[in-house]
Amino acid sequence: MRTTHLLYLHGFRSSPQSVKAQIMAKWVQARHPGVTWWCPQLPASPAQAIDLLLQGTAAWPREQMAVMGSSLGGFYAAWLSAHWGVRAVLINPAVHPSRDLARYIGEHPVWQDPAQSIFFESGYVQELKVLESQPLPTCPATLALIAKGDEVLDWREMLARHQAGQVRLIEGSDHALCDFDEHLPQILEFLQLA
Repeated sequence: MRTTHLLYLHGFRSSPQSVKAQIMAKWVQARHPGVTWWCPQLPASPAQAIDLLLQGTAAWPREQMAVMGSSLGGFYAAWLSAHWGVRAVLINPAVHPSRDLARYIGEHPVWQDPAQSIFFESGYVQELKVLESQPLPTCPATLALIAKGDEVLDWREMLARHQAGQVRLIEGSDHALCDFDEHLPQILEFLQLA
């Protein structure tokens, strides 16, 4: 069944203005104008982010939707995919965000607009631990794009966590997946956009 609804989730300190989100938004608009596209600005609170996503997609047909996310957004995408049984593209997905983000408590500028900032509270680490404690499915409907050149996250952890699904292990590249365009054909084939 073709995907008629696509959810894109940005990473920590990122926004819907990220390069990958913009590329996907333009592609969907130009080539698949009938597909419902949503790339919300995610709250810093993981619990609030999940609530926003559950509410915002409540009317979406699960059998015709897919989700994709990068970094922390990839972690959320994997979580949603596990709960909904929907396809998910995971781009350098965070595996242990409660551990990795514990050192980022405080205020941080948003990458795409340093005039904006987010405040990451200590309580958010516990919210991430709750999400991390939920098991992943044995046969996930995921495509993980994992860059060995990721300077932020360990590609071995990503591979170990997501090897039950499809994996594209990329030599080089970086955390932002600067060569994102090169991987678009595989992503689009996996998503099966209507």
